[in-house]
Amino acid sequence: MKNNRVIISGGGTAGHIFPAISIAEELNSSGKIYNILFVGAKKRMEMQKVPLAGYKIKGIWIDGFQRSFTIRNFMFPFKLGISLVHSLFILLKFKPKFVIGTGGFASGPLLFAASILRIPTLIHEQNSFPGITNRMLSKLVDKICVSYDGMESYFPNKKIVKTGNPIRKYLYEKTNKIKAIKYFDLDPKKKTVLIVGGSLGAEPINKVISNKILNFSNYQIIWQTGKYNYKKYKELASNYKNVNVYEFIEKMNYAYSAADIIISRAGALAIAEICFLQKPAILVPSPYVSENHQMKNAEALVSKQACILIEEHKLEINLLESVNKILENTKYRQRLASNAKSLSFNNSSSKIVKELNNLIYDKR
Repeated sequence: MKNNRVIISGGGTAGHIFPAISIAEELNSSGKIYNILFVGAKKRMEMQKVPLAGYKIKGIWIDGFQRSFTIRNFMFPFKLGISLVHSLFILLKFKPKFVIGTGGFASGPLLFAASILRIPTLIHEQNSFPGITNRMLSKLVDKICVSYDGMESYFPNKKIVKTGNPIRKYLYEKTNKIKAIKYFDLDPKKKTVLIVGGSLGAEPINKVISNKILNFSNYQIIWQTGKYNYKKYKELASNYKNVNVYEFIEKMNYAYSAADIIISRAGALAIAEICFLQKPAILVPSPYVSENHQMKNAEALVSKQACILIEEHKLEINLLESVNKILENTKYRQRLASNAKSLSFNNSSSKIVKELNNLIYDKR
């Protein structure tokens, strides 16, 4: 029987997990039957999200190196060594045809071990400034799929293929706006603001929204807060008929369809979805991510006049003015949406699978 076993590794945040799941879905829709195993970090988000998508996952004992001084950093070399041995064991037992990494610290030891065993490897980098894991792996892996121009500054040019960011498959299915408005029990006559701070939420954005909530009375809000302080914001919103609060929105296709504007962090996945769905957006890059890569993601859109960028420390002052500027000016709103759409990629997952097939062919 042909070896159609595949390992996909990546996680920590939705920005690494959902592209990995999208690639798995594309593999399974390609006409072949694949036996797909995910490898993630124990106690991280992927250990819940991947099984919900219908895939098996194994956890390894790995954690990121913290930029600030913490006792956890003393454990890092030990965890890394254990994770590398565990990764070798998983690879030798499962015997994958190829291994895919989508970023996050779990993919480091797994892809490193795969390269030692000479298993064909591909990594996908979502951001305009690559994470340290992918930068380190770039010298070892066979192929690197990217979403932005200029990545030869960080990766070997001969390995780079521009594919774009895979988005969640169900977002390709267009959802009727009227149906989406009804789903959230909203008023079809009012403009809708969607607020998302990433899969884990964004407390600085949440605080500003809670302070400004009275100023949004002309609009209606779909607000994903994340799990931290969700109950507090839910209780606050109970006093306002125009505000719907969620810890996590499962039906993002409905949320995007209902929205006239999106306020979001500048994670690569969020940007890919905003551009694909042609939505005007205010991006608030997180200053807490490694190498300030969200700022670089957002600046790539600003350079094409495809979004408004507000730095987090200016959010309190500039947010409401920017929301009004977009929602009260139809031509400006349409221009932002059109420019965003021009930056989107179609069928990124299928392009990555094509590169995998080319890689296997070249390795014969």
